[in-house]
Amino acid sequence: MEFVDEVTIQITAGHGGGGIIAFRREKFVPRGGPDGGDGGKGGDVIAEVDPNLATLLDLRFKKHIKAERGWHGEGGERTGKSGKDAIMRVPAGTLIFDAEDNRLICDLIEPGERAVIAAGGIGGRGNARFKSPTRQSPQYSELGQPGEARRVRIELRLIADVGLVGYPNAGKSTFLRAVSAAEPKIGAYPFTTLQPQLGVVNRPHYHAYTVADLPGIIDGAHEGKGLGLRFLRHIQRTRILLFLVDMTSDSPGNDLAHLFEELAAFDPLLVKKPRLVVLNKADIADAGIDGGTDTGFADFVIAAKTGQGVESVLEALDRILGPPQSYRFGQPTAD
Repeated sequence: MEFVDEVTIQITAGHGGGGIIAFRREKFVPRGGPDGGDGGKGGDVIAEVDPNLATLLDLRFKKHIKAERGWHGEGGERTGKSGKDAIMRVPAGTLIFDAEDNRLICDLIEPGERAVIAAGGIGGRGNARFKSPTRQSPQYSELGQPGEARRVRIELRLIADVGLVGYPNAGKSTFLRAVSAAEPKIGAYPFTTLQPQLGVVNRPHYHAYTVADLPGIIDGAHEGKGLGLRFLRHIQRTRILLFLVDMTSDSPGNDLAHLFEELAAFDPLLVKKPRLVVLNKADIADAGIDGGTDTGFADFVIAAKTGQGVESVLEALDRILGPPQSYRFGQPTAD
């Protein structure tokens, strides 16, 4: 399935129905009074979180979403029927911005959570509403108000408990395959991962949590280089960052420092998140370790391909995440 994490569309709420001009015509009532009803309210455009969705693919080819307009009022002071709402289904972790001024309209996280992103117009008043002792037969009514219309930018930020961060070919996809049932594509060339991959880690006597393999970062990613800003934003939702560093690199310590710099340049809060630093590829770097490779800055040394040391990393993640009730959908809950 193609991963789509940003779309821009036009949305228009329904116009309110018009009030009408009408008068009673009853037998034995020669001077029936005004009885024009009000127009119905226009339908809203509502965003709703659908837990079965993982991307914005369903919205990619939608150019315009419209809600139904309200019906006109009727005689007998009957109010017109309200227009039907337009429901726009989105995955958890969706943010919706006004495309004109980049103002955040809503941030939707919980399954079933809803937000009105364009309100329908109010129906106009019928002539029955204007009757008074000095105005017995009003000959006018109101038009319905127009519904809100705006262009919106819809952005998905993955909700995961653990985000894997590293340069291309650091072994993030291999690590994800080792700890979950996910089957990301793995190749011996840069940018094997071109879109985020999610895996679920099931822990014995514990709980399940999600790990996101994010496309490799390169120097200058915060300026849009490589895969750039498109995927850096997904890191903002994770609770823990797991930095995976290739220990066969010329300078693993410098690689880690550069990763910190890229994240801090994109969002200074990212480097304040809980983190683990893991050196990978110990299976092919043993000679380097014996020769004095500095590993003191790392929390763990592993070989994701063979499974060496992976369980120790998972146990550390267990301790940091805590019991399952302490968080939900990637967001800490209140005590």
